[in-house]
Amino acid sequence: MSAPSTCPTPTAGTPAALGYRMPAEWEPHAATWLSWPRPEGISFPGGGYERAVPALVKMVGALAESEPVCINVCDEAHEAAVRKHLAALPDGHAHVRFYRIPTNEPWCRDHGPIFLTREADPRMAVLDFDYNAWGWKYPPFDCDDDVPTRVAETLGNLPVYRPGIVLEGGSVDVNGAGTLLTTESCLLNPNRNPTLKKTQIETILKDYLCVRNILWLGDGIEGDDTDGHIDDLTRFVNRTTVVTVIEEDEHDSNHEPLQTNLHRLREMSAEDGAPLHILTLPMPSKIVREGQRLPASYANFYIANKVVLLPVFGDPNDAWATSVLRQALPGRKIVPIDCRELIWGLGAFHCLTQQQPAIE
Repeated sequence: MSAPSTCPTPTAGTPAALGYRMPAEWEPHAATWLSWPRPEGISFPGGGYERAVPALVKMVGALAESEPVCINVCDEAHEAAVRKHLAALPDGHAHVRFYRIPTNEPWCRDHGPIFLTREADPRMAVLDFDYNAWGWKYPPFDCDDDVPTRVAETLGNLPVYRPGIVLEGGSVDVNGAGTLLTTESCLLNPNRNPTLKKTQIETILKDYLCVRNILWLGDGIEGDDTDGHIDDLTRFVNRTTVVTVIEEDEHDSNHEPLQTNLHRLREMSAEDGAPLHILTLPMPSKIVREGQRLPASYANFYIANKVVLLPVFGDPNDAWATSVLRQALPGRKIVPIDCRELIWGLGAFHCLTQQQPAIE
């Protein structure tokens, strides 16, 4: 068993020093934030936007029984178009709030705010990491980079902390008690923060995401243009339990890196030294479109207050993945939604969402 990382005294003035923490995704939400795609955006080319809309509508509808949904739209015309899409929902969209916060693309997990809370404080804080569209891959991204601060202003001028490094929300996953999962292939990629060493990045994660135990996995899955986000690989479902994807086909390019990550997890522990309990999720069969392998993964689920949004792909392993999540997250309704068109945008439900924690 690997020993948990030690935590140096937090840097003065940082969220960790001020008593903040990043709640785990399964803790109570006040709302879920989304950034609705623009039909002219680059995420769903070749008419893909219209084909992806049914999955987006089902996602918003599934959250109706769970929590309010806050949707960023660019302008009045964009809002009207989204309202028209959502009008098909059985209960309409009374649980939806619209905000005029323009975005370039819809991946709110990566460009949106990361919310922090602290005990006995009625106000959250927001982290505003720098955003460069996964290593300058998809310019322009100026609107996306502004989203965290715009949300903080919208919610009553919440305190905003700027760590000064590039980091996407999908690249980290926390258990809410001091442990964080991430990948070397993403956070150590020179297209993010080329001047920073691993130890420097760890210090920033501890100071701003308020953790003390950082667990590093290796590579991501084929087709993942984020360079290996953790939310396509391994996710906490409680303080000491993770679900992690495996590829059983030894001839598939994902088999070896996912086995390597599994072996690493078996040697890891939570912040108090407790070993991780590991549940395995299958991978769906390879999906290729226009010569490109798409990063379809059951690990890209989203945990809401009452439901879990699970991307499925018309695959025999859909039922297996659903069963694993029922075991992993009892008390929540597992909602499988077909993402064969949504994954053309190279992401699914976790990539699209960002939770706003409830203040107790």
